[in-house]
Amino acid sequence: MKKTIIILFIFLVSSSYSQSNTEKIIFESANPYSFNDIISNAKDVESQMVHGILKVPFDSLNPLKKYPLVIGVAGSLGWKSHHYEYLDMYYESGFATFELNSFKSRNIKSTVGTQNQITISTMVLDAYKAFEKLAEHPNINKNKVSITGWSLGGGVALFTGWLPLKNAINKDLNFASHLAFYPPCFIQPENLSFTQSPIHILIGEIDDWTPAPPCVDLVNKLSNKANIDVTVYKDSHHGFDRESPVEIDKNAYSFKDCLFKLNDNGDILMNYLQIPMTNSFLQKIGFLFCTSRGTQIGGNPIARKKSFEFSIDFMNKTLR
Repeated sequence: MKKTIIILFIFLVSSSYSQSNTEKIIFESANPYSFNDIISNAKDVESQMVHGILKVPFDSLNPLKKYPLVIGVAGSLGWKSHHYEYLDMYYESGFATFELNSFKSRNIKSTVGTQNQITISTMVLDAYKAFEKLAEHPNINKNKVSITGWSLGGGVALFTGWLPLKNAINKDLNFASHLAFYPPCFIQPENLSFTQSPIHILIGEIDDWTPAPPCVDLVNKLSNKANIDVTVYKDSHHGFDRESPVEIDKNAYSFKDCLFKLNDNGDILMNYLQIPMTNSFLQKIGFLFCTSRGTQIGGNPIARKKSFEFSIDFMNKTLR
């Protein structure tokens, strides 16, 4: 009898961190087109049910243990294998993870070539509404929640830290950190009020989709105002952390000649006409002035390795 009890105890201890609880979390969000819709017109925006997948480590000896959480946000191509590799790495290191499904919730597979079916604004709101829901979860430490994302999702990771937008959604909840992979820094805010939580940008030196120079410029502008930094990976394209080789996406917009102003009201202005791109038609006109079709996307083995190493170190430093 004693031997059986001992074996059972050893089994419970050894398996306490090998199991997980996986839940589909459903919450209410909305479909704002622009940041201005969130800041000024939130009540008039159509509501939307959104879901995501929460994965929480399971400790059989302490089932109510609270874990730090990493919320992941995919890019214009949706969730890809390298995104899941990051979430798996975080989970194996003892973090809860949340796969935000803004696209699947709206029956959209990709926004490449349009960038207007789901906007950064929509996904920023989704991220905060997910945060609000997850903050109530018994296994989540709401004071230790980070957000990370890639490309379009990188923009979400970055602009969830922009205070005019954040305060319009939720003044009380604060992400503990923001890790943005190759975000659209060509959207330059005139109001440089950002969170004091750590923000880090990882981007490729020769990215012709979301170019590196505007990210470096933004970090320099914020150097005395926010806790922000950037890492530029040499000889690396958009999606440098993929395993797949570099290829050309003929439909994707290249924003290397674009620099859009973002005013206090949340309006993104066209390069030359300075007209707010408040709907898909105006956005198309704005893109005509500075974009071209065809970008390069694919992995760089050295940058990929470094980015995974940096990412887990960043989460350990900001969430432990």
